[in-house]
Amino acid sequence: MKLSDFDFDLPEDLIATRPANPRPSARMLVAQGGALRDLHVYDLPDLLGPGDRLVLNNTKVIPARLFGHRLRDTPEGRVSAKVEITLLEPRPGGAWRALAKPLRKLKQGETVVFSDALSAQVAERAEDGVTLEFNLSGDDFDAALAQAGAMPLPPYIAAKRPADDRDKTDYQTVFARHAGAVAAPTASLHFDRDLLEKLAARGVAFTEVTLHVGAGTFLPVKVDDVSQHKMHAEWGQVTETAAAEINATRAAGGRIIPVGTTALRLIESAADDTGRMAAWQGETDIFIRPGYQFRVTDGLMTNFHLPKSTLMMLVSALIGVPPIRDLYAHAVAEGYRFFSYGDASLLFPEN
Repeated sequence: MKLSDFDFDLPEDLIATRPANPRPSARMLVAQGGALRDLHVYDLPDLLGPGDRLVLNNTKVIPARLFGHRLRDTPEGRVSAKVEITLLEPRPGGAWRALAKPLRKLKQGETVVFSDALSAQVAERAEDGVTLEFNLSGDDFDAALAQAGAMPLPPYIAAKRPADDRDKTDYQTVFARHAGAVAAPTASLHFDRDLLEKLAARGVAFTEVTLHVGAGTFLPVKVDDVSQHKMHAEWGQVTETAAAEINATRAAGGRIIPVGTTALRLIESAADDTGRMAAWQGETDIFIRPGYQFRVTDGLMTNFHLPKSTLMMLVSALIGVPPIRDLYAHAVAEGYRFFSYGDASLLFPEN
């Protein structure tokens, strides 16, 4: 298929820059049985029930955007200049791979100071970023980063406004446990404790998995033949308990419904050809596009995605290219809010 098959026109004013409040008040477009219904996230308890299992990504977004000053000794004395850093992924020994602006002016061995408590040395500089060695580690590093860092908002939000203190709550799920993501599993942002309790009271079961969402999730597809696209890799884990819970639900004839494309990609990576799950840990670069045979997924709750993105290809694989075109045309016509802070969809394949 061609990249243009996954394009659509999106008015700029439909890109959400703040989430719905309260979270479950977001609108939700439901595709089921060949029909579309305009509902809200708080309607989920009426749509799900005993036998259904929601799979939640419990990754925690770190405040990965840092603003600091590089320090360099010169014959005239020590000079400083502004530097913007976005942490991408940890390296063995506590170092971090990161993006830097301006990259070309950073030199190996120089120090970047972010706050009174937090600084880093440039251990390596490459064409696409730097490796930083911080002065702190463990809980001390986490505490200093929480004070100095800002949430790494997606480019389409950051272009409209800077991150602020509200984002430290808004851009984090209520079940976030394991720090490591630099982007949120955004479909999960629609849940609050009250909605989780109502779903549990309806008999809906929950399974938590972990996929640390990377900045590569925002990278554009640059090839016209989508089969030639190379996915970015992201680290994930499915525990033995999680695998057993999913297997038990499937054996009982229940539905497995991941919340978000990240949870979906992870469980599809961990399942064998029969759909049976096993404990799994490592990096996945699974690329789900039309023609893919889903192993374990029966439905998906997800936000509305960027045109010509791999996530548009994923949802098209789940319910079909023509149905997704119709769904997105309906969402645009009805003024649904798009992308990370936008509204939700609940998608069920027809067969």
